[in-house]
Amino acid sequence: MARTSTYLNFPDKTEEAFNFYKSVFGGEFGNNGIVRMGDGPPIEGAPPMSDELKNLVMHVELQITGGHVLMGTDAPEAFGFTVSFGNNVYINLEPDSKAETKQLFDGLSAGGVVTMPLQDMFWGAYYGSCTDQFGVQWMFNCVEK
Repeated sequence: MARTSTYLNFPDKTEEAFNFYKSVFGGEFGNNGIVRMGDGPPIEGAPPMSDELKNLVMHVELQITGGHVLMGTDAPEAFGFTVSFGNNVYINLEPDSKAETKQLFDGLSAGGVVTMPLQDMFWGAYYGSCTDQFGVQWMFNCVEK
């Protein structure tokens, strides 16, 4: 089923932030709990990750009020990120099909900037991101069933 969620980026405080949100909203972390950077496959051509980087959060999600899903990740400077107010929030769309994903992606990225082209990812999703012409950041994560 399609859904929309909010995705938050933190320099290295995602676990702390989400434990706080969990204390406020209750519930449990969705899917596989907290997924660490070290849980993903090695990136070809990249140097090995330090234990500190491996322990950072790659993905976490928590259902909050009204069924809305809050998601998050650590975005460390070591990976080339500079997190600041305004680039730390994405609207995450999870359409039901690749065709719908491409249609929405093409529409929202028109006149904006494609930050990651749509492509099949190792976690099984068709994924991409863009910033629209008004500066709003969008993520697309389609897992066809």
